[in-house]
Amino acid sequence: MTIDEIIKNALAEDIGEGDHTSQSIIPPGRIGKAKLLVKEAGIIAGVDIARKVFLQVDPRIVMRVKIEDGARVEPGDVVFEVEGPSISLLMAERTMLNFIQRMSGIA
Repeated sequence: MTIDEIIKNALAEDIGEGDHTSQSIIPPGRIGKAKLLVKEAGIIAGVDIARKVFLQVDPRIVMRVKIEDGARVEPGDVVFEVEGPSISLLMAERTMLNFIQRMSGIA
């Protein structure tokens, strides 16, 4: 199984038919921004996987990486910033965080 297939399966499990709450309260086309803020010291891992998650959800999402995989991080560091359709960012969030948290915890 490839990483793209693993991400596809994880997204299907996490969001199923979509994020109905976001779709009902956020106007279509609304653009949002988010950042991954570090809460504990450690080693970051999974940044490349996070990019793949965002792009599978919506190829219009733009990700600007500030800290690469394998780097030491401290509370308050910003690993990356993303910008794109708000609904898409919210749909990708849980799956992306699951990968980053798991991989960084192991690292």
